[in-house]
Parts: sequence; structure tokens; C-alpha cells
Amino acid sequence: MDKAALEQLRQEYSGHTLDEKSVHKDPLIQFEQWFEEATDAGLPEVNAMTLATCGIDFKPSARIVLLKGLEADNFVFYTNYNSRKGKELLWNPYAALLFFWNELHRQVRIEGRIEKLSAQESDAYFASRPESSKLGAWVSPQSEVIGSREVLDKKMVELEKEQTGKEIERPLHWGGYKVIPVTIEFWQGRTSRLHDRLLFTRINDSWKLERLAP
Repeated sequence: MDKAALEQLRQEYSGHTLDEKSVHKDPLIQFEQWFEEATDAGLPEVNAMTLATCGIDFKPSARIVLLKGLEADNFVFYTNYNSRKGKELLWNPYAALLFFWNELHRQVRIEGRIEKLSAQESDAYFASRPESSKLGAWVSPQSEVIGSREVLDKKMVELEKEQTGKEIERPLHWGGYKVIPVTIEFWQGRTSRLHDRLLFTRINDSWKLERLAP
């Protein structure tokens, strides 16, 4: 990798601003507005978000998951409870989310406590998934070491035959989480790297708004 070439990679941000007068006083409504603008702009995978967790060894890990709902001011996603992130969340039920919409020069950082959704909520979402995704939730021992791709393919074929004509139920090791936000930061790229950063911090039932230096 060419170090000099990497050092020369630079994009100047411009076009949008973010200030205390224009931002909505409710950060969840502000997030919905930005999310709609990203959707209207035709950006790919606008609901893709980085989920960062921390294990019992205090080593952080991160991966992309998909936002599947913004319900009662909580950010909802689904996964395998036995995966690495599931095990880390069991030990440390706090996490961070990051949305990055490059074309709009925007990112949103969210930190908060995590709770599992109810079995009923997870069942309802699982029922709405395509059949192949339902089968995949049964087939994949997520985050575990497997011998080859063929192991998955073979299990998938066997399960497809076994479940033909049957209603595929949600496996107990798969379901939803909600991130209950404590802080939400909105970042808007600006010229000269003097970006706008507005931080909302939850205090009881209200939000405190502060500007951060870029």
C-alpha cells in the first residue's frame, strides 16, 4: 500500500450546515429527518450501521448490522444471540452505533444500553422474513469456526427438504435487541475540516444539547 498516496487522499466537504437553531430539539426526530433525506437521495443501504461491542476481555469489536426499526425511541436490530456480539452483549449490555452517509457528508453516533426484545416481537419480525433467511438463521452457527462452505450448503439443502410445506419457526437463539440511546451525536462535514458536531445527552426525560469541537 502506497503510504504517500494514502496521505494525499482528501475530500473537501461542503454544501450542508448544522447548527443549534436548525437542529430539532428532539434528536430522535432529527435522526428520522436525516434518515429520510438519505433515503430520498437514493443512497445504498441507508439502514446499515456499525455496531460496536466489548467483551469480557475489554477488547472492542465492530461489525455492520441493519437497523430494522426505530420504536419507542429505541434502535432495533436482529441477530444470533450465540454470535460473538450476542455473547459480548450478555456480559456488557452497552453498545455504540454509527451511521455514515458519505454522499451527504454525515454521520450519526449513538451510545446506549441494550435490551433484548420480547419473544413476541422477535417472532413477529421473524415471520416477515423470506423463507431463505429463516432457514439461514437455523443453519448458521454464527461466529463459530466451520470446516468449509460446503458444511453450510449441505445443512441448507437438508433443512429445505425437511421444512418443505411447513411453517418455519424462529430458533430460540435468534432474535432482536433494542438500543436505548443515552447520547446521540450528529456530525456534518464542513470545509477546512471545521465540521459541525452537535451532541445530545439524555438527562432524565429530556435532552441536553452541546456543540463539540471538530
